[in-house]
Amino acid sequence: MLTIDKLNRYGAKTDEGMARCLNNEAIYFRLIGMAVGDAAFEKLEDGIKNGDLDEAFAAAHALKGALGNLALEPMYRPVMELTELLRHKTPGDYEAYLQTIMTQRETLQVLMQD
Repeated sequence: MLTIDKLNRYGAKTDEGMARCLNNEAIYFRLIGMAVGDAAFEKLEDGIKNGDLDEAFAAAHALKGALGNLALEPMYRPVMELTELLRHKTPGDYEAYLQTIMTQRETLQVLMQD
């Protein structure tokens, strides 16, 4: 079961995320569940693996907004950085960012189940 304490240990800025949800914990947790299950993660992965940087950018940009609003910093930071690289089609190791993002997503999924 997800708790504010678990999210704080994960690195989320829960005060910010909760404030955006009118300090309603149930809404905050529900939105986190929706964000973690967002199909944009798979679109991001597919875009990067297939070299479709436009698809990858669209997915990263969508995730950036959702994760930023929920203040899920461990996922938000690499998504934010990746979004900017993809926006400018900057050559680089997108796979490393993808790995970090997916690992953080899995970590949060485990926290939601414990």
